[in-house]
Amino acid sequence: MIKKTAKKVTNTIKDANEAGARRNLIEELFYDLHRSRRQIYWLNFVRGIFFGVGSVIGGTLVVALAVTILGLLVDLPGGIGEFIEYIVDTVRQSR
Repeated sequence: MIKKTAKKVTNTIKDANEAGARRNLIEELFYDLHRSRRQIYWLNFVRGIFFGVGSVIGGTLVVALAVTILGLLVDLPGGIGEFIEYIVDTVRQSR
């Protein structure tokens, strides 16, 4: 019983030491690339702006592609075409 507990404690300490060493290594590599907080904040700010602009452009392209594809499907029989035409008209009117 004592041996099992001692082994668990030893493994826990070993795992914690390895995790701490990995964390310190990652932090050291990060701070080697970016020495000042100002540089880090600026990098994250620019990165956020590019992420936002890319998201808007990507969303616009996806919506335009969906409207185009739905516009091609307007001629389907059985009321499906009328429903799709209603959706396309609604999207185009909201612009």
